Amino acid sequence: MALILSQSNTAQGESWKDNTIAPVTNPFYFEAAQVNTELRPVFIHHEIPSSFLGGGDANVYGVQARWAVNDRLALIATKGGICDLDMPAAGINETGWADLGFGLKYAAVDDEENQLLITPGLKLELPSSSGGIFQNNGDGEWNVFVSAMKGFDDLHFTGSVGARIPNDNDEESSFLHWSAQVDYYTCKWFIPFIAFNSFTVLSGGDGATPVEGYDLINFGSAAAEGDTYSAIGFGFRSRLHDRVDLGLSYENGVGSNEGIMDERYIVDMVIRF
Repeated sequence: MALILSQSNTAQGESWKDNTIAPVTNPFYFEAAQVNTELRPVFIHHEIPSSFLGGGDANVYGVQARWAVNDRLALIATKGGICDLDMPAAGINETGWADLGFGLKYAAVDDEENQLLITPGLKLELPSSSGGIFQNNGDGEWNVFVSAMKGFDDLHFTGSVGARIPNDNDEESSFLHWSAQVDYYTCKWFIPFIAFNSFTVLSGGDGATPVEGYDLINFGSAAAEGDTYSAIGFGFRSRLHDRVDLGLSYENGVGSNEGIMDERYIVDMVIRF
């Protein structure tokens, strides 16, 4: 009888969320629906197409943090770190601090039986002091979003939709953004996914650049109003430990308007506490 009770308690302690993963692509705006306490070191290598000021690349070194106040509410810090921007044709070779983004999210729906999570959230992004890397533009922006995840045992669908609303409409653009991911838990060492991310400029500012800046950068471009920038990505996570996930992804810009998105590689690590 003791053995039967022990097995029952173990089964009751399991959750469908144990085999889910956080998104790897679009790390600043594709927020996970799960509520966890974690640190997430992130490295991004971003290739800029030659159609924008002759092209170049940017390397971003950052750390995200999330603190689960309880099972549903988490405080999040999702943007920050050091950006190294190199655009030889434009004479740009700068290193500086990325703008800071932080806020909260709340799991309004956490339905264990139906394997469903719905988590709205709110973030504020504040300018840094590094204008040479296309940061420190305007008076900051708000991001209102909703993330959701639906599970079918080992198959999981994750999505997020939100709006970026600047405090100064002359200096920065407003965006509608949405992301989607499908992943499949094959085993703890290999959890593959495919993802799609898109940003649409709802209203431009007074900026003179011909395109907008996807996720890391907000130029406030007047000419970009109505433009959409999209990328498709794929990769995998590997569960190195019960509390540690390694993530790798590759993204490529799609559509007729590439903006500043050519290719992107991301390596991250989610360390849960």
